[in-house]
Amino acid sequence: MASAPQSISMPLFYNDLVPLNSTEHGKFRSRGTDRAPWLIGQHAVPLTAEEFPLAQRHFPIVFSGGPEPVPLALMGMNEGVNVFVDEDGKVTENIYVPAYVRRYPFMLAKLRAESDDLSLCFDPTTDLIGEFEDGIPLFENDEPTESCKASLAFCEQFEIAAKKTANFVAELLKHDLLMDGEVNLQLEGQEQPFNYRGFSMINEQKLRDMRGDVLRSWNQNGMLPLIHAHLFSLELVREVFGRQVIQGKGPIPAPAPADAQTESA
Repeated sequence: MASAPQSISMPLFYNDLVPLNSTEHGKFRSRGTDRAPWLIGQHAVPLTAEEFPLAQRHFPIVFSGGPEPVPLALMGMNEGVNVFVDEDGKVTENIYVPAYVRRYPFMLAKLRAESDDLSLCFDPTTDLIGEFEDGIPLFENDEPTESCKASLAFCEQFEIAAKKTANFVAELLKHDLLMDGEVNLQLEGQEQPFNYRGFSMINEQKLRDMRGDVLRSWNQNGMLPLIHAHLFSLELVREVFGRQVIQGKGPIPAPAPADAQTESA
């Protein structure tokens, strides 16, 4: 279900990355949009910890499996399914859109492996940035415009939030609070429930058994409310599953056993 976004060569959503500069992109403009076609078919989107309080109202929040878990907003229960965006990329109204989604087509990236410096880059395959007649200029007189500076600031804030999220997850791992998750959902008319695995979640029993001084520290630094937001959000799994069924996006029931098929025939 909630496998980590695959990023063998490029991060999720990005087809390529090019550093933005006034020499090559001095005449480029950025367009606004009310659609997110890059979100179509993406069932799990990275989430920063500071987004948990807002996101938990709309999506189940889980963690990817493996040794380096990543918080994810589940926008569908099956790979290739997003129940909050239509075939044209229009996102459901009044739904919280994760910062990872809103950051596209920009992001900060290293240009040299030997340096930790990050540069503002963009996906050149997007139709939101280019040498258009319409849109907002990214440069004026070889200097970044306010719009360009705002995009840079958003990406910088995202990187800060991502580091805080890494620290949050590291604390969970330190206390062995994450466990393999499993959800069984029953579809009316089907004998066998649909079983979802491949994600991690916080172990509530271990949380209840946690030492008082640790819980007090987490309450003071704001970590405990984030843990509760994650746990509360899991109640939305059935709602997302229900949306899939209503939209006819699966899951596909397993075929009936051969003897059952014979009897029904």
